[in-house]
Amino acid sequence: MSVPQPIIILASPRSFTSLTSSMLGQHPEVYGVPELNLFLAESLNDLLQQFRDQAKFRKIHGLLRTVAQLYAGEQSIDAVNMAHRWILRRLQNNTGDIFVELCEKVKPLRILDKSPAYCLDSEVLRRIDRTFPEAHYIHLIRHPRAQGESVMKLLPQTRKGKSQRRELFGSPNTVSPNLLNCLEPSGDSITIDFQFLWYRMQWRIIDFLSTIPRERQIRIRGEDLLSNPPIKFENLCRFLNLSWSNGAFQAMLHPEDSPYACYGPYGAQYGNDVNFLKSPTFRQRSIPMSSLEGSLPWRKDGGGFHPTVIKLAQDLGYK
Repeated sequence: MSVPQPIIILASPRSFTSLTSSMLGQHPEVYGVPELNLFLAESLNDLLQQFRDQAKFRKIHGLLRTVAQLYAGEQSIDAVNMAHRWILRRLQNNTGDIFVELCEKVKPLRILDKSPAYCLDSEVLRRIDRTFPEAHYIHLIRHPRAQGESVMKLLPQTRKGKSQRRELFGSPNTVSPNLLNCLEPSGDSITIDFQFLWYRMQWRIIDFLSTIPRERQIRIRGEDLLSNPPIKFENLCRFLNLSWSNGAFQAMLHPEDSPYACYGPYGAQYGNDVNFLKSPTFRQRSIPMSSLEGSLPWRKDGGGFHPTVIKLAQDLGYK
């Protein structure tokens, strides 16, 4: 296939995806994009139907910003309006064809997409593989306690406006995949527990990658990657068949140089993690590992990790 095959980061939410993808996206042979979310539906029209709820429409912001930047050279309100028209002209197109068109636009660079929502549905992952049979996959993981605590911190931020909470759990009249993935698998009452979001997404990623040749997939702990970037990013670039030089590494140390490492214009402000957009710089530090023992702060009953979660986390190198 002549089109450059993309790099896809597979991860649960709040797993260093924004920082990692923005850093790797600064490599001179890579084009890092915001969360495109394109593969969440078969056609572009179906995708827009999924996002017609106002709280969910921000999931299209990454695509709008990308189209604006690539086809207008800027992310102004006028450019975003152009991106809306660009999308409307392609409503009946397959989302895979749209992704291929974007890959053609940036070649010889390779697009790097890190949309966590892909990992909520196995069919979505298979859709990516059917479109790009030679894509590379990065399974980016984070300790389930730290990841759950990060998801939990999103909720207090919604008191002024409920958009983030609705984006995570869905509108009152719908049941979102995020919520279904958070439910405790047993018990007499419905309990939302973030460890099961982590567990189900990791399991789904692992199951999908079992069908992908080993030479096109790599698993890395985000804590290791960001604590030791010289070694870990070099290994990552060599796995992806990207050149390695001090110049490339220095570029990757400045994710804030990405045109997407800031808020976009009105109507397309997001497309990335809000905390990253507020402070998109990288500060190297040692990231301490959390523990699999003890109670979880989001559980009112003082419960800890389920044995199946502990087993998977240990298999992935956590203690």
